[in-house]
Amino acid sequence: MSADAERTTPRGGLSLTMLRYFVMELILVALILVLVVAAPGFASLPNLLNVLRAVSMLGIIAFGMTAVIIAGEIDLSVGAGAALAGCILGWTCGALTDSIGPWPAVAIGALAAIAVGIGCGVFTGKMRQWFNVPSFITTLAMLAGLRGIANLISGGFPITSFPKGFNFFGAGNVGGAPTPVFFFLAVFAAMHVLMKYTSFGRAVYAVGGNAEASRLSGIDVYGTKTLALAITGGLTALSGMLIASQIGSGNGTAATGMELNVIAAVIIGGTSLFGGKGRIWGTLLGVLFLGCINNGMVLMNVSEYWRLVVSGATILAAVLLNQVLERGIKR
Repeated sequence: MSADAERTTPRGGLSLTMLRYFVMELILVALILVLVVAAPGFASLPNLLNVLRAVSMLGIIAFGMTAVIIAGEIDLSVGAGAALAGCILGWTCGALTDSIGPWPAVAIGALAAIAVGIGCGVFTGKMRQWFNVPSFITTLAMLAGLRGIANLISGGFPITSFPKGFNFFGAGNVGGAPTPVFFFLAVFAAMHVLMKYTSFGRAVYAVGGNAEASRLSGIDVYGTKTLALAITGGLTALSGMLIASQIGSGNGTAATGMELNVIAAVIIGGTSLFGGKGRIWGTLLGVLFLGCINNGMVLMNVSEYWRLVVSGATILAAVLLNQVLERGIKR
C-alpha cells in the first residue's frame, strides 16, 4: 500500500485490510494446528498426500469457477459435466479401442470430452448474451440435462472399457506424490497467471465489478464471461476424466453434489458472489481448508451427518467474516 493510501485509510483500516487479506491463511493454519492435536494421524505424510489427492479434482474446477464468479456469473452444472466427461471418455474407449488401439482411443475420447465441456460453457455464455438468461438458470437446467445424458451414454451402469494403466492418472503416484496433484498445481499456476497478469484477467475483474462501465471502456463483456465459462467447462472435463481414472469407470452418478463443494471452496477463499473480487490463491486455500476439515472429521470418526452440518456452518461463517471485515474497512 502506498504512503498516500495509508494516509487516507481510516484509523484501524490498514490493520483490517491486512486481516481481511490474510484471514484465510490464519484460519487454515489454526485449523491444521487443531487437527494435528485432535485427529490421530492427521500430520502423517501418507494422510497429507491423501488430502491432496482428495482435493485435486475439486480444486481443478474451483480455479475455473473463481474466474466465473468474479465475472459475475455462476456454473451449477460442473458436477454433472464431470460425470459426462468420464462417460464420454469411457464410451469412446469402448467404441474405438478395437479399431485404432487403446491409447489413441483415450486421446480422442479426452479431446471429445474437453470439447463438450468447453461447448457447454460457450452455450451458457451465449444464452446470457442472446437471451439474457442468467447463468444460474441455464446451468441449473444443464445440471439435470447433462446428468441425464451421462446416464444415457452409460446405460445406468459404470463403463469400464479403459485400457490397463489408465488408472495411473487418477490413482497413481509420481515420486511418491499423487498424480492428480500435478494436474492440480499446473491448473493453479496457469489460472493464477491468467487472472493476475493478462488482459483477460483484468477484464474479468472489470466486468464483474461494473459491467456497464467495462462495456463503455471497450471491453467485450459477454465475450469475457463466455470465455470464463468455457475455461471452466474444459477444466470440468479434465477433472471428470481424472475422477473416471481414479474410480476405474465412467459413471453417470459420479461427482454428485460436487458443484456445491466447488462453490463453497471459492467463497471460503474470499471470492465475492457479487463479482469483481477474488483470488486464485484464496481459492487454493479454500480447497485445502475443505480437504483438511473433511479429512480431520473422518479421522475423528465424526458422523457423516455432522460433517454436513459443519461444512454448511463453515461456509456461512466464512461469508459472514468476509462481510464484517469488508464493512469495517469501508468505515
